[in-house]
Amino acid sequence: MKRRDLLAISTAAVVLGPVHALRAQDTKKPFTPEQLDQMLAPIALYPDALLAQTLMAASYPLEVVEAARWSAANPNLKGAAAVAAVKDKSWDVSVKSLTAFPQTLKMMNDQLDWTQKVGDAMIAQQKDVADSVQRLRARAAAAGNLKTTPQQKVTTQPASSGGSSTIVIEPANPETIYVPYYNPAWAYGPWPYPAYPPPYYPPPPNYGAALMTGMMFGLGVAAGAAMFGGWNWNHGSTYVNVNRATSISANNFNANHYANGNWAHDPAHRDGVPYRDPALQQRYGQNRPGSTEREQYRGQQFQNELRGNQAGQRDGAARSGAEQRAGAEQRAGSSERYGSGQHPSSESRSGGGFNGVDRGQQVNRESQRGGSYSGHSFGGGGFHGGRR
Repeated sequence: MKRRDLLAISTAAVVLGPVHALRAQDTKKPFTPEQLDQMLAPIALYPDALLAQTLMAASYPLEVVEAARWSAANPNLKGAAAVAAVKDKSWDVSVKSLTAFPQTLKMMNDQLDWTQKVGDAMIAQQKDVADSVQRLRARAAAAGNLKTTPQQKVTTQPASSGGSSTIVIEPANPETIYVPYYNPAWAYGPWPYPAYPPPYYPPPPNYGAALMTGMMFGLGVAAGAAMFGGWNWNHGSTYVNVNRATSISANNFNANHYANGNWAHDPAHRDGVPYRDPALQQRYGQNRPGSTEREQYRGQQFQNELRGNQAGQRDGAARSGAEQRAGAEQRAGSSERYGSGQHPSSESRSGGGFNGVDRGQQVNRESQRGGSYSGHSFGGGGFHGGRR
């Protein structure tokens, strides 16, 4: 075997080995409360309906990717107009509803590994997810960082049947939805799990600098008609307004799938993306004999996309490290030149980074290089090969 081939194999083993090991560990047991709080911290302070629909959509990560690409290709369609434009798409209604919020779709697409884990938790541990959201909201309220504002209304509902009280977040105006942005390290006060620090996904660059403290709201979105989900906090479950969902999803919404309006994961929209453990694979028929080749093909497409994202993040981290080293060398040289005085360009270097907000272009490039499968390109400006 050629040395170059041996090097490629060994490199792949080093890169993918830890990923497979972590995945194997993950499949042994449910997510712990610490893990759930960590992964849900970036979105737990969303309005209830938007939170519910984001969590539903996360269980269909390949459709999220398709919708994010569509949204990027149609930047002039926003709010209810965007939802109307995708009415006849084959995506799940939760994914269609998020086209009203392209910044949320972009975050989910940029953080695919996070999205898949959130979706897995929603499928298998919905009540635990609800409990986590309430824990996080209680921490934010105790820290004085969750309040009623002109954009949202925060209320505490009394406990029922011996349970604990629940914190509800609703739009101040039901027809206008605002997406909140915040740094979890600030929002929830002192974080109780040092081994599980919460991720921070900053707002898009056009919203201003990354936040260290405080809460920022995006532009109000006229998307009241796109809100079809919500929470039954007493039972720890999400519900679906079937009539409103039907109006969003045109002719391909299966109302019979939602008994008594309760949300349930629909494997018809999973598109071959692997479930987290064998029990879910068995439950949703993913390991049944005769699984369609197309489902396997699209599942492989998602794996290619996920690997492209991870490669883009590693590339971005390596580039950031190189830039930091170069900056350190430049500052060292400057200190010799200017002595103890401040370097004239030091002000331009001050301020926090965006923690990878601009990784999308890197991911797309990685997808174009390595995200092809059986002659079809998954990356780039659009998705090729929609579901039939």
